[in-house]
Amino acid sequence: MAIAVGKCLAQRGWMLVTAESCTGGWVGQAVTAVSGSSVWYERGYITYSNTAKCEMLGIQQATLDHYGAVSPQTAQEMAIGALNRSHAQISVSITGIAGPDGGTATKPVGMVCFAWATQDGLVQQETHYFSGDRESIRRQAVVTALQGVLTMLSHAAAVA
Repeated sequence: MAIAVGKCLAQRGWMLVTAESCTGGWVGQAVTAVSGSSVWYERGYITYSNTAKCEMLGIQQATLDHYGAVSPQTAQEMAIGALNRSHAQISVSITGIAGPDGGTATKPVGMVCFAWATQDGLVQQETHYFSGDRESIRRQAVVTALQGVLTMLSHAAAVA
């Protein structure tokens, strides 16, 4: 999937920036495993702590206080913040609860929030509830993140 993302980005002359929390840089690892990815992968932020989310991506403390780190609102701010702090034209963000601990009744283990943003102001967000162990949840999140980049690229192409 990272190869397909790279081909689509290279065709557009765009670069990708990633903002990851629960995946700990796994999306960045997946895309940099592709030879030549420096043409289309600009940078990645691993913002595991709330402090890192605020300092590196400009997440508003009020967003974290009101919605929490695992929320569509935080994912959206992460995607927009990563885009604004890079030279990329498209971003993806991931924040979630990979487990085995940390889940609650309202935010169970496996809940992962995603957001994608483009330089022209298109923003999309989704929340998924994955099952499995920590590695499985994180792996599913990486796939979903990359699929979302492809979807955003097709939407951006349709708008252009």
